[in-house]
Amino acid sequence: MAYYNLAETEKRLKAVREILKKRQLDAALVYYDELNVANGWYLTGWCGQFEKGAVLVPIEGEPILLGGPESEPFAQSEAAIRITRCFPVFMVPDEEYPNATIINFRQLDEQLRSEGTELRRVGFVGTATIPHQVYEDFRKGFEGIELVDITDDYETLRAYKDPWEVQQLRAAAQLCDLAYEKMVEQIRPGAHEYEVAAAGEHICRMNGANSFAYQCIVGSGERAKAVVPTATNKVMEDGELVMIGIAPRINGYAGTMGDILPVNGKYTPRQKDLINHLRETLRLTKAMLKPGMCGREIDVPGRKYYEKHGLAQYIVCPFAHSIGLMEAEAPFFGPNGDFVLVPGMTVMVDISFFNHPDLYGGRIETGYVITETGCEPMSPKMDAYFTKDL
Repeated sequence: MAYYNLAETEKRLKAVREILKKRQLDAALVYYDELNVANGWYLTGWCGQFEKGAVLVPIEGEPILLGGPESEPFAQSEAAIRITRCFPVFMVPDEEYPNATIINFRQLDEQLRSEGTELRRVGFVGTATIPHQVYEDFRKGFEGIELVDITDDYETLRAYKDPWEVQQLRAAAQLCDLAYEKMVEQIRPGAHEYEVAAAGEHICRMNGANSFAYQCIVGSGERAKAVVPTATNKVMEDGELVMIGIAPRINGYAGTMGDILPVNGKYTPRQKDLINHLRETLRLTKAMLKPGMCGREIDVPGRKYYEKHGLAQYIVCPFAHSIGLMEAEAPFFGPNGDFVLVPGMTVMVDISFFNHPDLYGGRIETGYVITETGCEPMSPKMDAYFTKDL
């Protein structure tokens, strides 16, 4: 079963073409790869393996998936966009596919012209991530073309979630609830970090996760300083704290949760005091999540609280960010952020400290949907859990 919603795809293609009309462009080229999956997935509900690719969206006519021959059958079977072309620049270097039809961008230009589509001005999406060779090959293949960066315009579309997207995000949050329970069960002195990760990943996959937006975070003891430590074969020890986090995707949309737990099941008074400070900061930040607010305002109460309690030097990340096809995606709501919340947007409250001299680091995190009057939790369970002090 495919992960896309065709009605959503058609609506999004229409919105992209509105950008093209506004910017007087003939087409958009949307770059993606396995790390930078979101912009491509937004139109296709799909991402290939091993190979890079792009979606070409002409202002009129059918969109085309540009990629490599290894992913082509997968795309034709599973993607919302089924017309494909293969190019050397997207392929695994030096791999050979003797029965594949592989063309270059000049040949694509000729094909499009023969069908009545002439590209003179093309909007690029993903200019911060697209490989130089892809950019140069496209520019040279379409001789005389003008390339315009429309990444911000395109990614702004992703910032505003419709009801179907919110439904996927809520479902992903429910997977996080299941994962949390199973991960906590594995936390004990003598257990390996990877046992905790395996428990969370297993239950998510068994309940429909199609992928994960980041590798499962399990960092015990001093490893928690690493901000986003993936699980290793480290043995968790009595007296340590362990930071956990997981980000399962449903139909491409990510949920996430984060917490800091005692390996032996009992917080010390000092550990408890610090984590209660984080919980209060989460509550202060949550109270700011309502239409019309921006990062410059959302960030203020939590930062003042950190400063009051001598924690400001341990801030690495601001306290709120959006979530969607990526676990952390634009818009962000840091102290210099001007992007304004509107109903339907989805926001994670992510309260953390790192590089503490003896408690090391950790984060607590859960998500909310912006409503007409404030916000609603994507995970009522985690919201209630963080509402109370330890």
